[in-house]
Amino acid sequence: MSMDDQPEVVAPTRFAAGFNRVALGLTRHGVSLLGSRVLEVRGRVSGRPRETVVNLMRLDGATFLVAPRGVTQWVRNVRALPDGSVATRLGRRRQEWAATEVTDPAQAVPVLRHYLRRWAWEVGAFFPPGVSATSSDAELAALVGRKPVFRLTPR
Repeated sequence: MSMDDQPEVVAPTRFAAGFNRVALGLTRHGVSLLGSRVLEVRGRVSGRPRETVVNLMRLDGATFLVAPRGVTQWVRNVRALPDGSVATRLGRRRQEWAATEVTDPAQAVPVLRHYLRRWAWEVGAFFPPGVSATSSDAELAALVGRKPVFRLTPR
């Protein structure tokens, strides 16, 4: 794989990394920040559980997870799971899910639009300049796969 083939990953700033540590700690203790959960996913190499704080989103009765920073380690781990088995936690409450990547732009675009409408203040910097909830369907469709979207189905 050449450098041009490497998936885009937007690294967090120091402020964002600090905010994520605070959000992870609060979420572990049962305090959700606008839908935050601790995502637990098995590492594709180590096989050990890995944790990161994420924003769960409900849209039209379904639950979604968006990776605003791109194809991060947690995304690679989820993609490597044969059954998409992940869990989310808020304090002691744990929910098991089957994660299925949404690759059809017709299905992913409304999710990305809603995600940006809700969390652009937090994640807008991880999207290309000028991309927002009011962007065209074509502009958002160009992000499908680069900003992965997963549908979570309760197990």
